[in-house]
Amino acid sequence: MSIPPGDPWSVPTPAPVPSAPAAPGPVIVEIAEIEITSSVVRTPVGDFPLAGSQWQVTEHWPMRRRIPPWAKVLAFVGICVTAGLSLLLLLVKESVPQGMVHVIVTSGQLQYVARIPIRDEGDVTSINQQVNYVRSLAAL
Repeated sequence: MSIPPGDPWSVPTPAPVPSAPAAPGPVIVEIAEIEITSSVVRTPVGDFPLAGSQWQVTEHWPMRRRIPPWAKVLAFVGICVTAGLSLLLLLVKESVPQGMVHVIVTSGQLQYVARIPIRDEGDVTSINQQVNYVRSLAAL
């Protein structure tokens, strides 16, 4: 049984729901809180288009000198045996990197800076390699 179109008891058909924009895809690279997909750069303040984005890395990591923990332990244990000689262990110093690497992404008038703490030189190398990879994606 069909219902005529002007029948007051007919159920109206719902209006079409506008579809959400297509998802940009899975995350390819993640640099601190910045996520990069095949077409979008996601940051905590919003999304930027990847195409044409500019990337910059600045390093702020002075070396700090400190007494290594093993030297402190040996000096403490050695004080019982030879007081003067074990104190010489406290003269041993090691260099420890301390600081931040800033990754700056700019797309048009939008800009975001990620501040990444580092523990060693390998962290700086890894961040630079990731940014160089993203630069190559942005140039496509």
